[in-house]
Amino acid sequence: MELRLLVTFEKVATVLSFTRAASELGYAQSSVTSHVRSLESSLGTELFDRLGGHIRLTEAGERLLPYARQIIELAEEARAAVTGAEEPSGTLVVGTMESLTNHRLPPLLEYFHHRHPKVRLSLRTTIGDETRQALRQGTYDLGFLMEEETGHPGLESVALAVEPLALVAAPGHPLAGGPVALADLAAGPLLATEPGCAYRDLFERELNSLGAPVAFMEFGTIEATKRAAAAGLGISLLPEVTVAAELAEGTLVRLDWQPPFTLRTQLAWRSGKRLPAHARLFVEQARRLVAEQG
Repeated sequence: MELRLLVTFEKVATVLSFTRAASELGYAQSSVTSHVRSLESSLGTELFDRLGGHIRLTEAGERLLPYARQIIELAEEARAAVTGAEEPSGTLVVGTMESLTNHRLPPLLEYFHHRHPKVRLSLRTTIGDETRQALRQGTYDLGFLMEEETGHPGLESVALAVEPLALVAAPGHPLAGGPVALADLAAGPLLATEPGCAYRDLFERELNSLGAPVAFMEFGTIEATKRAAAAGLGISLLPEVTVAAELAEGTLVRLDWQPPFTLRTQLAWRSGKRLPAHARLFVEQARRLVAEQG
């Protein structure tokens, strides 16, 4: 099995599209098709089922995929060892989320920009299930998660920090200035980002435990949600780091309610994946810089 054929197979298996694989690899589509046909011929079995305009892995393809990824990763590691390159280099596709990109990652991105310019970072904004699925499929190399759980099937992860949450509202809100009960919050109005954010989903679970469905006004982004809360449209539960400036300025106030769950910012990757040197460096620096932020 030639390495280039395995590289092509792994890309097609990841994106499940000959056209997209050709684009990402810089090949003509006919070359991608030829590579896959050659690999299938050498193995004596079909690796993909062609179903009209769609493809999926056969059982043989499913069995081959983890081996192909290990071989590719070992080849990259061997190349780096033989060339003896001192300067880390390579591309990292990293799943992240708005709150971390804007408030946790700037020091990390600045570090790599100035210290390791040969490491090319490609940030993809997704949350929760999307990020975990992209990591398992190999679409992302690394992914940031903000979750209550720290164990994720098919993934390895390292917890970077506990992520405090703050229940916020505009100054003068009726619930400001005294203890707040969960039942007080159910009366709303409640503001939130899109479903899929762990803190929004956990907050909704707590509110629904009172026995009546709770509706949120959804604003899509944290910035829009903060502005709506500051304008007096309702209450929102958000990561403390995202509202620290507004709390300091007084455009938002913190309500006296502590969530009964704890979220941790984590960095994850596919189980069994051999992280290349530049990915290991990213993990190490993420741990250091997030810890320094407190």
